[in-house]
Amino acid sequence: MGITKTELFSERQNRLAAVAKALAHPARIAILEHLLEVNSCINSNLVEELGLAQPTVSQHLKALKDQGIIKGSIEGTSMCYCIDPERWEEIGSLIQQFFGQYRAPQTPDCC
Repeated sequence: MGITKTELFSERQNRLAAVAKALAHPARIAILEHLLEVNSCINSNLVEELGLAQPTVSQHLKALKDQGIIKGSIEGTSMCYCIDPERWEEIGSLIQQFFGQYRAPQTPDCC
C-alpha cells in the first residue's frame, strides 16, 4: 500500500480532505444533524437515535471530535456533545470556497 504524501498538497487541500473524510459516513452526518436539531446531546441518546451500538457511536463521535467539528464534556457518567460553532463556520467557509471555484464553461458541452 502506498504512502499518502500530504506534503505535496497545500495546507488548505489537506484541511479540506481531512474534513471531508470526517464527514464521509452517513452515521456521522446523522450525528451532526441530530446535534444541530437538539443543540446538545448525551451519548446514550445518540445510540437510541441512530440504532447503532455504543462502541460504533463512540468511534464516529471520536472522528468528529478529532476534527474539532464537535466538542464534549463529561456530565456525571455521560458525555454531552455539541457542535463547535467556530469550527463549524470555518468548515462552512472552507467548503464554500472550494465549491465557489467552479465557473461554468463557455461551451455547455465541454465533455
